[in-house]
Amino acid sequence: MIYAENILLCIAVPLAVTLFFIKGDARRFMIASLIGMVLCLISAYITGFLSTLSELSAEDVSIYISPVVEELIKLLPLLFILYVFNPSDDKIFLFAVALGAGFATLENCCYILTSGAGRLSYILIRGLAVGVMHVVSLLELAFGLVLIRRFRIVSFAGILGALSLSMTFHALYNLLVSKPGAFSYIGYAMPLAVGAVLYFAFRRFMAKSE
Repeated sequence: MIYAENILLCIAVPLAVTLFFIKGDARRFMIASLIGMVLCLISAYITGFLSTLSELSAEDVSIYISPVVEELIKLLPLLFILYVFNPSDDKIFLFAVALGAGFATLENCCYILTSGAGRLSYILIRGLAVGVMHVVSLLELAFGLVLIRRFRIVSFAGILGALSLSMTFHALYNLLVSKPGAFSYIGYAMPLAVGAVLYFAFRRFMAKSE
């Protein structure tokens, strides 16, 4: 058994101290990363509670419950900064990337402490697949919110569409990696492939915005 709260404190406290010495985008990135870690812990609480109620297997929880809970929790701070601060597009993307990185960092640390860090292949999968997946899913959410704001169609339906895309991507990844063989390798490669597409889409989008 691990104590995720203690792990969060161990990681977050030194990072929080740096906030006194940095400013601008660096401070925003660090704050968003810390928020992402807290959201990871909250998501774990909610997912654990729902899995106990549903009595589903661990595999079914990862496919049917975790993507819904985690992506919904990730969406809330994005909506908050979008409606309260009305930031520029690049600031939204910055916040989304940092949020995903913080979420993935705490989750990876907890899993490594649970399963050990002796296998390099497992560590690479955690970093390049699962970790990147959280960043990519948040970038998808950010792109969706930016587009619906750009085309002035900010509505419940538009937000739900962006959230559904993120949930589907997350659930599809979990489904693929739960199956041995070729399907799991496709799942491991999917976050990097989608991330590469989003990178070029992001560059093109920002170039047109200037």
